Order: sequence, then structure tokens, then C-alpha cells
Amino acid sequence: MSDNLLLSDLGDTIDALAPELQDLQRDLHAHPELSRGEVRTTALVDARLQAAGIRTRRLPVSGLVADLGAEQPAYRVALRADLDALPVGERSGLAWASRTEGICHACGHDVHVSAAVGAALALKAHEDRLRERGVAVRLLFQPAEEVIPGGAVELVADGALEGVDAIFAVHCDPSLDVGSVGLRDGAITAAADRVVVHLSGRGGHTSRPHLTEDLTFALAKVVTELPAVLSRRLDPRTAFALVWGEVHAGQAANVIPSSGTVAGTLRMLDATAWTTVGPLLAEAVEHVVAPYAVTAVLEHIQGVPPVVNDEEAIEVLRHAAEGMGLSPVGTPQSLGGEDFAWYLREVPGAMARLGTRSPGGHTYDLHQGDLVVDEGSVVQGARLLAGAVMAGVVKAAPERSVADR
Repeated sequence: MSDNLLLSDLGDTIDALAPELQDLQRDLHAHPELSRGEVRTTALVDARLQAAGIRTRRLPVSGLVADLGAEQPAYRVALRADLDALPVGERSGLAWASRTEGICHACGHDVHVSAAVGAALALKAHEDRLRERGVAVRLLFQPAEEVIPGGAVELVADGALEGVDAIFAVHCDPSLDVGSVGLRDGAITAAADRVVVHLSGRGGHTSRPHLTEDLTFALAKVVTELPAVLSRRLDPRTAFALVWGEVHAGQAANVIPSSGTVAGTLRMLDATAWTTVGPLLAEAVEHVVAPYAVTAVLEHIQGVPPVVNDEEAIEVLRHAAEGMGLSPVGTPQSLGGEDFAWYLREVPGAMARLGTRSPGGHTYDLHQGDLVVDEGSVVQGARLLAGAVMAGVVKAAPERSVADR
């Protein structure tokens, strides 16, 4: 059977699953769970996969690994979906909006999970074809993508990539219409670190700043001057961005506090500069606060390297998209971070941007409580992920044999 017929059959199977997948996405959206607490989400996915006869293995707290296809494969493809939501209050107004105060799926991980479940169920329905070709599929339902260190590090250490030849994932993109798939060879995201600066000093009355170590003023200097210093010490081609998200100091207008903290993210397009920026960051903090006699403690938590898509894997996704009736389009590198990058340091693969905007509709932003995705994106994500398996099989499996393992 030709690869186009294989993709067509898979697409038909996924279309038949569409109502169930959309119901699953609504259920997950209404019951979001934070990083490393995705217990209900894990149980829901596990129950559905086991009901289909798919082998699963639960991780200690949340997350699971599932396998189907050939038991002694010549070629194994992994599909990854992330489970966690964000500590963001929902403002979408949807009937299936989050029922948990202050938590919602503001990054679309409910779409990722539902799409991966759909791909798994469709591939299970055609498992005989996978086995004929000596192909296995591993599904990684990963906890804790939104925190540092992310769950990808744990899955790699757990051996989830053992025997895997390629890995694929999707990420929601509300700037693309549903049915479009953003593809980019090479780096598609940036390195992303967490930066926290703690200041301490002798506080006092605001009427006598000269008798104190004016910590609030020093903290303001860190907020404004640290990014400025880095802009003159880093090669502009690194395309870095140090942006603050938290500032904490003081409780009264007439009291200079004795401690304060500022926290944010440092993002860089250049992977080489990312590995060496730590000492420069520490030096810059000390120089910025030195005139104010406060004590500074820097926390620089290295997060994730850029997601670097493999050229051949992108071609597999392009073939899968076209064979599944989707529209592949070019997409730029962003300053967003994604711990899928850790998998790509172990095996080749690629992440695609999945269009979630209703044609002619509003363009939302990720990590915002008003995010609304077109429900058709769940089905399209399942089509792309399942298609990537079959398209990769046709490309790679004939060149391999079980003996090659």
C-alpha cells in the first residue's frame, strides 16, 4: 500500500474520533493541573489508552509512557505531549472554562494531549501495518513543561528515549489559522533561563535614606540597568532578552525595606552564548548594585537550550502535513523556550507549530487567560502526529531491519 493511502486511512480514522477528541480536550481544559501535579490528567489519558489495548507505564507522580506497534522494531518513533497548565486565571468565557481558580490551560497543552491521544488511537487501529513494517510508536505524556527544570529532563533520565529513532511534537500557535502547520528547519525557539536577584541591606525610615542602604532604589537599578549592561557586553547577534516578571520589596510607603527580590527570564537565540553567559551575568549584577552598598545574591537557573529541528524530520512533517490535507508554512524562530529541546539533544526530531486560530477570528496570545483555540485544531494535531509516524516509516523503515538494531 502506498504512503498516501496509509495517510488517507489514518485521516479517516482520526475524523471518526473527532467528537471524542474534542470532548477530551474540553474535559482537560475544565480540569487543569499545575506542573508535577497532573494526576487526574494522567489517569484520564491512561484509562483511555489502556481501553484501546495500548501498553502504558505510569511515572511515579504524574505522566506516563505508552507503547504500541512492533515489539522488536527496526524503527521507533516517539510522540510527545505535555500535560501541565499555568498559574493563570481563565477569562475565556467558554462553557468548559477552568473550574480551578487561578489555573488554566493558557498554553494549549490540553490540545497537545488530546491530539496525541487521537494519534495513538488511530495508530492502534492500524497497528497491523506498523508491525508489518517493524515499526513501534512510543508516546511520552510529559509532566512539568512549564517549569525549570522541566519534565523532559526526567523522562530522558528515565530511559524514555531508549531505542527511539525520531521524535515529534506540536505546539499551539494562535497566530496561525487552524489547518496551517508552521515548520522551520534548525532552531525554532530560544534558550530560556530563570534569573532571580535577591538584595539585602540596612533598611530604615524613608526620611533618612542617607542612613540606610536604599534597597528599593538599588532594586530599581537592577530592573533597568542589568538588561542595559548586558546589551553592551553581549554580541548583538545573540539576540537576548532579559525581561522581569516579578518585583517584590517593602510593605509600607514610609519604610525602606531590608530585603527585596526581582525575578524574570533571560532568553537567547544563540546556543553558544547561552552556555557562557553565567559569569557575565554575575559580574554585571555586582557592578550595578555596588554604589548602593547592598548585598546581592544571584540565582541563575539554566533552563532549556533552543529547540533545533532536524532537517530530515522537518521533511517528514511536511510530507505528513500535505498528505493529511494540512497547509505547511514557514515560521520564524521565537524567543520562547521549550523543554522539548532536551529530547532533540538525544535523538533527531522536530516540533511543528499547530495553527489554532479560527479563520478570520481573533489572534490570541499564549500564557494569557483569554486564550481560545479553534476546536478543529485538536483533530489537525492528531492528523499531523499520526501522519509523522507513517511518513517517517515510509522514508526510513525500508532502509532498516531488525538486525540493524
